[in-house]
Amino acid sequence: MLIFIILAPIFLLLLYFIVQPQPVSIPIKGRHVFITGGSSGIGLALAHKAISEGARVSLLARSLSKLEEAKKSLHLAYGVDVGIFAADVRDYDAVKRAIVEAGPIDVLVVNQGIFVPQELEKQDMDEVKLMIDVNLVGSFNVIKAALPLMKGRKDSRPASIALMSSQAGQVGIYGYSAYSASKFGLRGLAEALQQELISDDIHISVIYPPDTETPGLEEERKIRPKMTEMIAGSGSVLKAEEVAKKTLDGIKSGSFSISFRMEGKMLAIATAGASPQRSFLIAFFEVVLAGISRIVTLLFLSNVYRSIRKSHAI
Repeated sequence: MLIFIILAPIFLLLLYFIVQPQPVSIPIKGRHVFITGGSSGIGLALAHKAISEGARVSLLARSLSKLEEAKKSLHLAYGVDVGIFAADVRDYDAVKRAIVEAGPIDVLVVNQGIFVPQELEKQDMDEVKLMIDVNLVGSFNVIKAALPLMKGRKDSRPASIALMSSQAGQVGIYGYSAYSASKFGLRGLAEALQQELISDDIHISVIYPPDTETPGLEEERKIRPKMTEMIAGSGSVLKAEEVAKKTLDGIKSGSFSISFRMEGKMLAIATAGASPQRSFLIAFFEVVLAGISRIVTLLFLSNVYRSIRKSHAI
């Protein structure tokens, strides 16, 4: 214990000098926040939060009628108009037209997502392709379309691209094969993209929410396999407003990984790997707690596999 007390400050000092990228503050007030999947759920909650902090907001989603409802609700709440754009993120040309019309973006939140839970053996390949195309390829489309305008922005302050992943993008879960693959892919995209864009003062965040009270979750729970519900349904469910607040706070601080509640923070430590880390203090806890968090995840997986064996033995 005495050795730890002596060495801890030295280790913290070392991390202070080696942790990259450097800390950053990303302003929201007076800036253009563009949110995909913005007509409901977390996207709409993010719009409320961003507007309340003085941002100009644009929303993109597939359904024009839902976008118009969202626009009306935001106008009633704040007396401001938001830009709305109906486009399918799988259609690069449509996305590009919408983004060009919306104008230069300071904060891009890539939030669209679709989920059909099912064991891969039983799942139709059209459903697998849909999840990969919307969740992963759609994210490439949105970011690629936005980058020229983000790089050419007249606002010289730091900009942000935030990707909405999931805790299923940190750990695979029974019945989530295609969904987890699409969400795991976002992390690889984010890690490489941060290296490509750091010199443009564009900072990447990946958000890992647990189950959140949204229309999508309601539909998902109707068709989840029993084993999936046993594993995933045992965790806490957040409100969309909670996720929106934590997400926007994380974006403003330039956090690469944005997680929720204690289980989410422990999962973030357990899966930190080679992800960027701006906080030398959090990096310290990642290093110190890495072994403990690995034991916790192994215990979790042990219970999961034991439950699976029991269910197949019945």
